[in-house]
Amino acid sequence: MVRRTLTALARGLGLFSLAVLGELVAVVMLVAVLLSFFAGLVFLFPPAVRLARAAARVNRRLVRAWAGVAIAEPYRPPPTPPAERAGEPGPGRCGPVMQGTALRLTWLLNDPATWRDLLFLLVVPWTGGLLVAAPVLLAAVGAVQLVSGAPLGLAWLVLAAAVAPRYAPWALRAYGYLAHALLGPTEKAELARQVRRLSAVRTEVVDAQAAELRRIERDLHDGAQARLVAVGMMIGTAERLLDTDRNAARAMLAKAREASADALHELRRIVRGIHPPVLAERGLGDAVRALALDCPLPTHVTIDLSARVAAPLESAAYFAISELLGNAARHAGATRAWVDIGHDGTTLRITVTDDGRGGADPARGTGLRGIERRIGAFDGVLTLSSPAGGPTTAVIELPQALPAPRPQPLTRRAIALVACGVLGWIPLVPQGFVPMVFKLTGVTAKSWFLGLHVAEPFQWPVIGGMILLGAGMLAFAAWPVLVHRAGVR
Repeated sequence: MVRRTLTALARGLGLFSLAVLGELVAVVMLVAVLLSFFAGLVFLFPPAVRLARAAARVNRRLVRAWAGVAIAEPYRPPPTPPAERAGEPGPGRCGPVMQGTALRLTWLLNDPATWRDLLFLLVVPWTGGLLVAAPVLLAAVGAVQLVSGAPLGLAWLVLAAAVAPRYAPWALRAYGYLAHALLGPTEKAELARQVRRLSAVRTEVVDAQAAELRRIERDLHDGAQARLVAVGMMIGTAERLLDTDRNAARAMLAKAREASADALHELRRIVRGIHPPVLAERGLGDAVRALALDCPLPTHVTIDLSARVAAPLESAAYFAISELLGNAARHAGATRAWVDIGHDGTTLRITVTDDGRGGADPARGTGLRGIERRIGAFDGVLTLSSPAGGPTTAVIELPQALPAPRPQPLTRRAIALVACGVLGWIPLVPQGFVPMVFKLTGVTAKSWFLGLHVAEPFQWPVIGGMILLGAGMLAFAAWPVLVHRAGVR
């Protein structure tokens, strides 16, 4: 408790100091705005905005690390610089440099996040800064008064020490929510960002589908189609040899049968590359187990799924696992691999680990980029940890992959537990402890207390019975929770 309180106080003081520095940055930006619009010194505006955005980014990072509130950047994407024109600019036209400067200035002026950053830097010292630093400032005031001989100094110190354990963590969260309200994207900006991301994902998915179709056509043309053509030629040759050389015709038919078997095997391989039959028939778990059996690495598979995953998500997850296991076998020099498939509510979480040499990087290969494109169509996320020397751990999360659990209807036992938890206080406190206090202190008011309305010899038994009844009801309501916590520990 003491360590957590001191950590929260130190973080609050750090955020307050950052807020004070942010106030100075806001003043600099205000001066730059005034000089830009009233003195024509527009070249001062972009550097001032960059300084304010740097201060806002530091606030976002610290709020995420210290307050646990993640804040996405709300800034609009920068404009595309104009293409350079050949020759000198003509009359009434400006060159690419001036056009780029004008576009950049317009982008910064029209971005609402520019002015929201300025508003945050202006108001946060007097709102969130004082909020998180209140215990430290209170203790500082108390210390100053104590040194100066004021009688309230010790009281301020005691008050700061008393409220700090509860107040400091809450104040950090409150600062985080305030920062999120001003530094986070607005609903319109968030929708625009999602549209841009979905457009990029759509482009990548279309490109990936086109590449997949080209791969399937190439495999069919170079593999199965060529083998089937060879089978037809062998059968035609055998037909011509039937009348002249039956042994040669028989041998040619045997070769045709082998070629047809190879063509069938090639077709099955292509079908498995499109959508494995075991995946469609038996689901992701059994399909991954079958994939592990075909993998050249010894692969341990753990499956924990509460329901069947939707077919498109199953396909994306299956081929992502296949690609990761293939990378571990071909490129990582691994000797073992582990696949863990579980869920967190409706989110499907897949972890693939190998003991290879590590060093995997999506920027240096197309396989991992292909996985990101495939799962990105479903808002999936790939997290890769692959230090040099290994091991490599890839975590895939696919949100909304599993159906949400339906709420179970209340049973009679649940209704009884809720009723005891809600009503157990009535016999325990108003009908038990309160009349007991009245009896011990000699208060004669009977009010609506049942134990005081019965005859004198039965008053204490009734009061004791009420206390036992209320305590028993509350114990009955709390017993499942206590048993569950004991089991968890």
